[in-house]
Amino acid sequence: MELRHLRYFVAVAEELHFRRAAERLHVAQPAVSEQVRKLEQELGVRLFDRNQRRVELTDAGLAMLQEARHVLRQAQVAQQAARTARDRQTMRLRVGYLPDALPASVGRALRSLATGTPQVQTSLETGPALSLIDAVREERLDAAIVCLPAPTRGLQVHGLGTQRAVAALPAGDPRATRPAIDLEQLAPEQVVVLPRQSNPAFYDAVVSTCRHAGFSPTLVELGEAHVEHALLAVSSGAGMALLPESVADRYTAPGIRFLPVESPQLVLETAIVTRSNTEHRPTAAFLHALTRARRLAAVPDTPARGIALAA
Repeated sequence: MELRHLRYFVAVAEELHFRRAAERLHVAQPAVSEQVRKLEQELGVRLFDRNQRRVELTDAGLAMLQEARHVLRQAQVAQQAARTARDRQTMRLRVGYLPDALPASVGRALRSLATGTPQVQTSLETGPALSLIDAVREERLDAAIVCLPAPTRGLQVHGLGTQRAVAALPAGDPRATRPAIDLEQLAPEQVVVLPRQSNPAFYDAVVSTCRHAGFSPTLVELGEAHVEHALLAVSSGAGMALLPESVADRYTAPGIRFLPVESPQLVLETAIVTRSNTEHRPTAAFLHALTRARRLAAVPDTPARGIALAA
């Protein structure tokens, strides 16, 4: 039994006239007669008594009419539920970001998107760089903010500017009163860093820059990619921490000072990656908001303010 059979049957039952039912359904009258005949054959009962002068429902037709209307109403509910779910999916934006590198332009763009396009439902998640990139490829994320270089072949890469490194020191450290810290002052210091997998571009830049400068600090690599853990390690005397500068304003910790690291080599390029040729409207709106946020910014990218992100 098809929904079409029920729609045709209900139209005839309510009009008690095959021609008027056909006009209501915007089909030819023979098509209505044929579908009703097929329904009667499938059920094995007559639904209508009809002759050249009139059409009447049989007892079976009366019983069928009530249930057919109920089925058609439920079918409409199911269709609407599916369309609503489709529209919700269409207007969902899933963004991934690194735990330690989030340019201010991203926060500004998300705020602008929430104001200008409130129907877009944005979800945010953090994770290791390679996992975020894979999630974009596999369509589990619509966009990811990562640091370069990264394996982005086949994806669209949109630059978000550069970040320097900052050193997180205990406030009681004699160097904490300086406006900046030289890279050479890290030797032979223990340096706390997040796991390499969380942000390989930054980790590798630290290692290669130090080697280029002719020294190798002792890296204390944390087991988990949580900035809070790095700051706690600094507070407990494990050494200073090296982090991208966007950390400095997103995170605060009593007794910690952030100092820029004076090194022209230790500069990190940040980008957002999306799928190529995507027609996903929320992604396009987000990219537009990012472009506008960066264009309107009067100063270079600084750490994002006023946006809370889950670690």
